[in-house]
Amino acid sequence: MSDPQFEPGEPKLLVGDCRKQLAKMEAGSVHLVLTDPPYFLDGLDGDWKKGTSGPRGSGAIGGLPIGMKFDVAQGKRLQAFLTPINQQLFRVLKPGGFVLMFASPRLFHRTALAVEDAGFEIRDQYIWQFTKRAQFKAFTLDHFVQRRKDMTAQQKARVVKSLEGRRTPQLRPQFESILCAQKPRDGTFVDNWLAHKTGLIDVSQTLTGTVPSTVMPAEKPHKAQYNGHLTSKPLLLCEHLIRVFSREGQVVLDPFVGSGTTCVAALRTRRRSIGIDINPHYVQIAQTRIEEETK
Repeated sequence: MSDPQFEPGEPKLLVGDCRKQLAKMEAGSVHLVLTDPPYFLDGLDGDWKKGTSGPRGSGAIGGLPIGMKFDVAQGKRLQAFLTPINQQLFRVLKPGGFVLMFASPRLFHRTALAVEDAGFEIRDQYIWQFTKRAQFKAFTLDHFVQRRKDMTAQQKARVVKSLEGRRTPQLRPQFESILCAQKPRDGTFVDNWLAHKTGLIDVSQTLTGTVPSTVMPAEKPHKAQYNGHLTSKPLLLCEHLIRVFSREGQVVLDPFVGSGTTCVAALRTRRRSIGIDINPHYVQIAQTRIEEETK
């Protein structure tokens, strides 16, 4: 059922740092936040584009395969980055409103701490499950042994044999986490719903033919000709999340809108949406997708 106070409209896209854009938004003006923040800040440049010096690059860092030099400080930087953003999300959300935030499984705990420290209640962890186009990232160490200068050829051969084909500890990824958090309610669930139409979920929505569950299977999307975004999320999954956690006519916010999947999903589910991104190239991609959707 639609909220008569709101009518679906074309998404509003904003170019700029979300920390500044969120500060301009009216308090209590958003019903749902659905977003996919950057996971590896040290692998991105100042515009959150793909870099070459961090985990998203190629080759090796400090003698270790890419992605295997895990720096504890990386997670701490992510938490410090996300905490003030979540404080702004807390301010602009209505009481009882939800935050759904995609997170790297390895850094989920830092994402959760940033959300909780901003005042939200952690409700759950969901699993976006996929099976295709999942790169197996475990590395063999044989070639690193062969590069050793302190061993003879025979010693290297013995070391390689002793490794028994074992690889670095990375299984094939088959999921990403989705953090579910909620802004504290005004009174009871019923009181909050009557005042703000937030805080409750629509269990009639289905992704798999059954009631909504914490495991949500959806394959990674194929890149469109004009959309080279690194981490675009499945449109079907975002539509499902929006339907479960909001109602028609309400406002969905994505402060890291990227190529615009959240806004397109909001259009398809008859919600209003606001998308923010610091990268004007991605905002243009989002605008193109929206225009195609509204033709």
